[in-house]
Formats: sequence, structure tokens, C-alpha cells
Amino acid sequence: MFKGYFCLLLHAHLPYVRHPEHDDFLEEDWFYEAMTETYIPLLEVFDGLVKDGVDFRITLSLTPTLISMMTDPLLQERYLRHLNKLIELSQREVERTRWLPEFQPLAQMYFYRFHKAREFFEHQWQCNLISAFRKFQDLGVLEIITCAATHGFLPLMDISSQAVRAQIRTACDHYDRHFGRRPRGIWLPECGFTPGIDQILHDSGIRYFFSEAHGILHASPRPKYGVFAPILTPSSGVAAFGRDLESSKQVWSMEEGYPGDYEYREFYRDIGFDLEYDYIRPFLHGDGNRVNTGIKYYRITGKTSHKLPYDPHRAMEKAAEHAGNFMFNRERQAEFLYDYIGRMPVIVSPYDAELFGHWWYEGPEWINILIRKMVHDQKTVRLITPSEYLTENPTLQVSMPSMSSWGYKGYSEVWLEGSNDWIYRHLHKASERMTEIADRFGNGRGNGLFRRALNQAGRELLLAQSSDWAFIMKTGTMVEYAVKRTQEHLLRFDRLYRDLSENRVDEHYLSTLESVDNIFPDINYEVYRSSYS
Repeated sequence: MFKGYFCLLLHAHLPYVRHPEHDDFLEEDWFYEAMTETYIPLLEVFDGLVKDGVDFRITLSLTPTLISMMTDPLLQERYLRHLNKLIELSQREVERTRWLPEFQPLAQMYFYRFHKAREFFEHQWQCNLISAFRKFQDLGVLEIITCAATHGFLPLMDISSQAVRAQIRTACDHYDRHFGRRPRGIWLPECGFTPGIDQILHDSGIRYFFSEAHGILHASPRPKYGVFAPILTPSSGVAAFGRDLESSKQVWSMEEGYPGDYEYREFYRDIGFDLEYDYIRPFLHGDGNRVNTGIKYYRITGKTSHKLPYDPHRAMEKAAEHAGNFMFNRERQAEFLYDYIGRMPVIVSPYDAELFGHWWYEGPEWINILIRKMVHDQKTVRLITPSEYLTENPTLQVSMPSMSSWGYKGYSEVWLEGSNDWIYRHLHKASERMTEIADRFGNGRGNGLFRRALNQAGRELLLAQSSDWAFIMKTGTMVEYAVKRTQEHLLRFDRLYRDLSENRVDEHYLSTLESVDNIFPDINYEVYRSSYS
């Protein structure tokens, strides 16, 4: 007898990084690495489950920026070039490690893996992984939800409801274009919520979103079932699912989480830094700086600089053990909650998708084993998607979640503190000006060249609002790039705003921006109008 539901949610997101003005750009590697190490392995897991007849359920948020990169011909071509370099490097590694028995099997493993990734990407899915994700959604085993257009942190944008609306509506339209229907759910960037956003979600056709645990626990009135049942917002009737802290901790915790086990692959030891420079130089970027290649030969071992060679067999045994432990804990958790609250709880476990495969190499296999075990080895917890849950449980408590986010302290501090607070006065002013020109040229008054300029101004504002830039400034990695991206998009917006205000548009300048920042080809600037509905 089932006593609880389990909702596994993976949040797949990367900031929009595309630089056609450069033949080779370091930050584009973020996308290529995630493709090879996370998205393709996850799709291979889904494919294997379907072929074996496993009736599973997973919820996946694909952000509009990530979808745009996955479907961009330039990045698809560059990713193939990246894969070919990895195949060449791994082939050299097979030769170099011929007399190193502890590393030879690993070199062969990477050579096979990169070949398999290229086959999957280029031949099986014709370089478009969105088609693969859509296939699994159409089969009913995967529920794909959306996110704000450029992952803008909405609570710090709500000074302008038009700016929040543009993030949501643009995302929903973009989702429709790629998946052939409107999204039912949304992952709010950084789990950021403040009352009022729910009405914009409702007006955009969104049925549900996710909240950090304290956003539900501090809701008004306080929910009877805590985070173990969604609540409906009072005026809009949008459902809010709360994150379960116990299951999250088992994976996320630096001290107790599974990914830190000593048998797992060490992320921070890569041949891009370990091997002689002259050997690795042909596979680096033009600037010659050492970078991670994805070929890593050591396991975590312990809190020591003396790392032991990685053993894939032992690591996969550990992944199976951890999957079994996770399932056991969810069974006991569901049994306790069922008796305590008198109904089947829904345990919502959201994670960044890039944790699985990129940071935690064994993560996709952990998911694979976990799902198979939950489907075949127990009858206590049932896998479910949020849409299925709402269909089966239409009667919910009405309560308003509190303002909240995930991250340090849980109330936006990661995205608003001394290192990044300077951006908001500029973002707020740009939002105000975008509404101004949208109102001025509304109701079809912006046509031809002017419409193109208005749409591009909307793109530049959306790109400037990405929460990733503030996050990078806070964490102190690649800060120069994050600052540059924020400033560039704001300056481009300002130039377009001034030109439109003066009833003139430089078509050459506009065409350049449309080529470089080409996200959301179907964007409609009128979404920023004060009276838009």
C-alpha cells in the first residue's frame, strides 16, 4: 500500500552565453561541459528506463536560456567541435597510459564515453536535445516545466510588475514554441517568491510553482500539513509545493551528502592541470590558460592531497548503496508522515540538474538505480509529477506563502549584498524606461524597424536581469565576466532607448545586436505595456 508520493525535480539551467564575435570563448565551456556530463547522460538514463519498460516519473525544469542554447545552430556546431577535441585528447590518453595500468581503463572509458556522446548528439538526435526531452514528455514519463525567461530573480524585480510579467510571459511563449503546448508549472529562479507574483503566474496560465521550505512553513495562515502538501494562493489559486529539507540534505549537504563519498570521482583533479603544459596545450583555448578537460583519474579518497586512482566499479557499487539508502529513508519518512498527518504526503526533492554528472560524476547512475528500485523494490512511495498530484488531490488548503528564496539565509541575500547591489538601480530604471517606450509605441504603433528595435530593447533588458550575474559577483568566480555582461546589456538597452526616444534607429547597430543577442526570436515588446493583458 502506497503511503506517500515522491516528486523528484531537476532544475536544468545555464545563463545565456553565446559569443559569435569570437571563434573560441572560454565561458561557452559551461554549456559544453554540462551537455557532455549532465544532459546527455540524463537523457541516456531516461532512454534506458523507457526501453526496459520502467514506468517512472521525473519533473524537469528547462530554462528558456538553456533551451535557446541547445537549439542554436552556432552552439550546436561548436559543441560538436568541442566533442571532437575531447575524442582526440582521450585517444592520445589511451596511448599515453598504455603502460599505466591504474589509468589505462579510465582513459578507455573516457574515449568510449565521448564517442557515445557524439553518436547520441549528432546522429540519434540531429544535434537537438530538446527533441529528445520532448519525446519523453510526450511519453508521459517526464514533466517539463519552465522558468523565468532569463532566470531573473523576481522578488527584486517586483518594483515593476511589467518586468516580472515579461519574464514569465516570454518564458511561457518560448516553451509553447518548443513543446507545442503551454507549461503547467514553473521553477521560480532561486526559489524566489514574494506575494503578487502568484497573480502574474495565474494570468500566464501557470498552475503551480515551488517554494523553499520556510516560504510554506511561514505562509499565512500556517499550513496544516507543512511542506508535505501544496497550498493554493488565496486570490489566484496557483499551487505552491514546498521543498523537503530532509531528502535535500542527504544529497546537498557538504558534510553528509552522498556526493562527498571517498569512492566517488574527484572533481578538482583534471588532466588539464595535472599533465605537462606542452602536452595539453593543443587542447586549451587560444589564451593558453589551463582549463578542466573533463578527464579525471582520481577519486575523492579523503581530506588529503594524496588522491588514489578512481575505480568506476567501486564507485557504481557505492551509487547503488546510496540509492538504496535514499529509498529506504523515503519509505520510513512516508510511513511516519502518513500516520502523523493522516494523509499521503508528497515529498518534493529539487536539485540543480548539473549536480548530476558534472559535479557528481556518478549522479545520473544514482538516479537510474533509484528510479528502478522505487518502481520495482517497494510499494510505500509512489513517483509522481506535480500535475498528476494536483489532478488526484484537487482539494487543497488556501494560504499565501511568505517572501522567501533558497540560498544563504533564505531571503535574497545572495543576490542583494555589497558585491552586487549596484546593479538594481540600473535594472529598475531600465525596466521603467522599457514600459515607457512600450506604452509610447503600443497598439501596433511600433512597426518595421522600430518594432525590431523595441523587441531588441526587451531582449537586452531580459539578459541584464539574469540572476546568474549577481550570483557570480557574490561568489567571486568569473566576476569580471559577470560585471561586463551586466554593463553591456544595460548600455545596449540605453542606446536603443535613446534612439527610440528620439524617433531614430541605427539599423546597422540594431542588426549587430540582433546577431549577437538573438535569444527569443518571437519576443513581443508589448508585454511591457502598462495595460497589457
